[in-house]
Amino acid sequence: MSEKFLEGADIVSAFVPVDMQTADNNGDWVNLKNYGRCVAVLFKAAGTAGQDPVFKLQQAKDAAGTSAKDLLFDTIWKKVGTLTGIAGFTKATQTAATSHTDTDSAEASSIMAVEIKASDLDVANGFTHVQLSIADVGGNAQLGCGFYIMLDPAFHRSAPLESAIA
Repeated sequence: MSEKFLEGADIVSAFVPVDMQTADNNGDWVNLKNYGRCVAVLFKAAGTAGQDPVFKLQQAKDAAGTSAKDLLFDTIWKKVGTLTGIAGFTKATQTAATSHTDTDSAEASSIMAVEIKASDLDVANGFTHVQLSIADVGGNAQLGCGFYIMLDPAFHRSAPLESAIA
């Protein structure tokens, strides 16, 4: 039997649409305890050249951010430009780092995504939560939002799935 997308995945807000120049944009912490994977996504409008968003991930032991520390990643998927004219994502790789900056993204609409496996976290030391953060982008307006797509739930059942923010 084929399940519906939302019977096997959840979409959770990191931060709602906001002008990303007004403050740091720290997303809510999501819990991977009951999920095998999480895709952290930034979806943004065009802004001003030179004010590129910095995509950053952290891990923590709980939803309060206890013992928060940076989470390394080496692959980010991107659509940067006129989004109606971009057919697919471009895979970008980097030496494992805690953040990524696309130097062409400030002046373009963009979708950027990083996939995290629960096993990528420091599970041995009790780390179960992930947070997407986008630092203040500078002095000019740039609208954006962040969200998570939670995948591979530990317990399959009819919607709704186990909450990733509780």
